[in-house]
Amino acid sequence: MPTNMPTNNLELRSLVTDQGELELSLHEVDLPALTPSQVLLRVEASPINPSDLGLLLAAADLDTLEASGTEERPILRAQIEASILRGLGGRLGQSMAVGNEGAGTVIASGGSPEADALVGRVVSVAGGSMYATYRVVEAGMCLLLPDGTAARAGASSFVNPLTALGMVETMRLEGHHALMHTAAASNLGQMLVRLCAEEAVPLVNIVRR
Repeated sequence: MPTNMPTNNLELRSLVTDQGELELSLHEVDLPALTPSQVLLRVEASPINPSDLGLLLAAADLDTLEASGTEERPILRAQIEASILRGLGGRLGQSMAVGNEGAGTVIASGGSPEADALVGRVVSVAGGSMYATYRVVEAGMCLLLPDGTAARAGASSFVNPLTALGMVETMRLEGHHALMHTAAASNLGQMLVRLCAEEAVPLVNIVRR
């Protein structure tokens, strides 16, 4: 493990207060020591999926958004309607890290052969807390991208692409011969259209209005 490994990490956090306010801010946190099976990823790209928006914005009224803080540590605040706040009781007062998936370069290893093999390689990960400078993850969670692939190109590998592939694979494993999908205009729906066309799978794709 390199001796000059970073010790601090900057994370985007989402907080909902019991006064009905959303607060988005950057937090500096300590990086944990790597266990043998872990790697340290320098996050270089991370998408914003619809599943990220629920945690990130908590259905706040963005028309009320106000900025404060400093240029290095900006803070964004917005109001949440009382009717919505009642459904957020489980996360009140908790500063929550955000970001389902992302990609970047592995810069350090905990020492196992599997972890060492990833050092210097670009990988994608669905590990949560990916809106950050660094992320410590198990080597087995990393999807190794082909040589020359930019992190930006591989950052969205899990939430939609593997879901589409998994739907087709599950269909076949369960003995079905076609798919029906009710969100055709979504990114997932568009991927399913292309995938099913390539795999000769009949697809009924319904656009909801």
